[in-house]
Amino acid sequence: MNPQLVILAAGLGSRYGGLKQLDAVGPGGATLMDYSVYDALRSGFGEVLFVIRPDLQQPFADFARTRFGTQVRWRTVLQRLEDVPPGAVVPAGRTKPWGTTHAVLAAAAEIAGPFAVLNADDYYGAEAIASVAAFLKTESNPSTHAIAGYRLGDTRSAAGPVNRGVCRIGSDRYLGTIEEVKGLEMGPDGSFAGTGESGPVRVAGDAIVSMNLWAFQRSALDTLRLGLVEFFNGPSPDESLLPTVMRAAIARGEARVRVLKSGSRWFGITHPADREPVVASIRRLVNEGRYPEQLWT
Repeated sequence: MNPQLVILAAGLGSRYGGLKQLDAVGPGGATLMDYSVYDALRSGFGEVLFVIRPDLQQPFADFARTRFGTQVRWRTVLQRLEDVPPGAVVPAGRTKPWGTTHAVLAAAAEIAGPFAVLNADDYYGAEAIASVAAFLKTESNPSTHAIAGYRLGDTRSAAGPVNRGVCRIGSDRYLGTIEEVKGLEMGPDGSFAGTGESGPVRVAGDAIVSMNLWAFQRSALDTLRLGLVEFFNGPSPDESLLPTVMRAAIARGEARVRVLKSGSRWFGITHPADREPVVASIRRLVNEGRYPEQLWT
């Protein structure tokens, strides 16, 4: 069975100010998602599952039908705010989705085997997606998963602070732990200052971070369900994030996560000012022959 690709496209884009998932940044109106799907098909993924908000269902379906035609096997799944574990209560006035753990679980009923996860508003690179595909095709241990690692200094935004999953990696290239650090900004010495889960932290520019490109065995869905239940049973719910859930699973000895070398350039859209550099980066890749002018012809 070829692995499936789950693309998280339900974010509100509050910092960007619009639907960056459908923003055209490449020739022919291509979005960042187009390049991820294109690379995934070349790497042997068999189907793409787009996790979207209910209000995007029709415009997204129209977009995908027009864009892909019969070249891509795809489906949409809905991340609904009210889809929470039994006993959990959605707070009044809540509009923000429950995070990446909740988003992946929205696709659980459609996931049949090994699968990868990535964000709609990031460019990961053909090499990184190929490495994830190769892992999923060769790793058979149900408790062994993987992430693609990137250097923190290569993932900064000149337009403002960023949030990253900072990795601590053992000599065996397996993840020891991962911490979500918010508001990371580079200082004059090339290191980054941000806020970790226990307070201010400083992170080296060559530290390896997760950009949310994960490779999961299907058994990870049980791990994510447990993590979501723990999240709703905990204090002050905001978001349940994949790095937090997988860190807990690693600490319990229930999962191992191999850190794959991405071998790719990463870029993405967080702030409005990120758009023009992304457009220029895509143009360079096309000029280098990495992608055709028209992806879907």
